[in-house]
Amino acid sequence: MQERSGTLVEWLVPLAFIFVAGWVVWHMPAFTLSFYPPTDPSEHDKLSALFGRVDVTPNLGGLFGGTADIADWAALIAIPILGYIGVRTVRRAGMEFESWRPADRLAVFIGRITMMLIVCLTTVMLYEVMLRYVFEAPTLWANEMSLWLAGFVFLCAGLYAMQQRSHIRIVLLYDAVPRWLQRVFDTISTILIVTFAFFLIYGGYGEAFDKFYRWETFGTAFDPPIPATLKPMVLLVVGLVAIQSVVNLISDWNAEEVHYGGEDLDEEEIKRIKAQVAGD
Repeated sequence: MQERSGTLVEWLVPLAFIFVAGWVVWHMPAFTLSFYPPTDPSEHDKLSALFGRVDVTPNLGGLFGGTADIADWAALIAIPILGYIGVRTVRRAGMEFESWRPADRLAVFIGRITMMLIVCLTTVMLYEVMLRYVFEAPTLWANEMSLWLAGFVFLCAGLYAMQQRSHIRIVLLYDAVPRWLQRVFDTISTILIVTFAFFLIYGGYGEAFDKFYRWETFGTAFDPPIPATLKPMVLLVVGLVAIQSVVNLISDWNAEEVHYGGEDLDEEEIKRIKAQVAGD
């Protein structure tokens, strides 16, 4: 089992991934205008005006006859590259669940991204507090940015919690039955999760695509594309959670004994956990 090596690359790669993904998200209207522009002239003009307002590099010309410039294309290409590097370099920490299939590596890497998002969220909040109460010059963007980042943290943390088997569960009956019946319970719960994910994605795809395609914004002074990004992200993460639940079922199938209750967490176990954390 691979343990966390503690190298700097394990934290720099998620941070770089957040930067390039954020760049692509912020400039997504450029790709929409380049690949699949709205046929309605009013919608096209609205999206073009929106991109003109948020474009970070307005002086760079578009490539391949489109609106996206070289910086946008570089960020888009960097996303799968950094994602691959991140999945390959991520290491399991001593306190994390001992399962290391490819899907587990992806979930743990997304967990690392979530950790860095929390750092970014805290930085934004501290920056706003300093400007508001020290310099008496509050920003117009910090509140919406905090809400935006918190939404991504909430969603990504759900996938990581599923991979770590740390989600809330009622185990009074589960811990009391033999292992073969626990497998039956696991199978039923996995089927329910996959069924829920299927119908949620099936029912929400149209609305999510519409919000994404129109690049619906929040309607504030900062006006971030929170509806356009979080609605599709909900469906994506729910799909990944369903896949992870299947992976968990396969990984845990041959486990001899499974108990999730808290009665086994005695003083010796707490000491062992503290020693493990100190050692990491």
